[in-house]
Amino acid sequence: MKRRDFAISMALSTLAADWAIAATDVAEGRDYTTLQTPMPVAVPGKIEVIEFFGYWCPHCNAFEPKLEAWVKGLPADVNFRRIPVAWQEVMVPYQKLYYALEAIGAGGDVHGKVFKAYHDQRLRLDNDANIATFASAIGVDKVKLADAMKAFSVASKIRVASQQSSSYQIEGVPTLVINGKYVTSPEMAKSEVRALQVVDALIQKAKTQK
Repeated sequence: MKRRDFAISMALSTLAADWAIAATDVAEGRDYTTLQTPMPVAVPGKIEVIEFFGYWCPHCNAFEPKLEAWVKGLPADVNFRRIPVAWQEVMVPYQKLYYALEAIGAGGDVHGKVFKAYHDQRLRLDNDANIATFASAIGVDKVKLADAMKAFSVASKIRVASQQSSSYQIEGVPTLVINGKYVTSPEMAKSEVRALQVVDALIQKAKTQK
């Protein structure tokens, strides 16, 4: 078993163990809030879970390993997606980086590597030189990545992400939105594991409402 696969397996085992001793009840106002105006989901017919995040956010970085393990266990009728947030101009390059990596098909492991580059290696990915260094280090074509970051399609996705951040009333990250209606976070749920437990409960709640 590869080191990464072993780490994910251990994370899943730990998560399952934590789940077994966690409370199963969730309450509005304590564990989650409800949007007054529900938003449409991206894939009709599927329950949607969105993570609003920022690569620059230490809480998102800490949450990522548990979230990654949880996502791997989602059923086929749940659609998970991420939306990068930027409240200041200095955060916009990280939105560009996320959508540019997505555009060139460099997803999967690369998402976690961006977090590690920023938080562990202290590499600021907000300029062409550092992004080129990062791309080369992880085996991504730096020219394709640079071109993608300048593409109109990426700029369009950033505009949509900013609009969605406002529509969903996102005030902090990481924040999770379930089926365009229910909102929770590790901060609100009081722990990362508890937040994912709340999401699971809200997924089931959303299914009963279909």
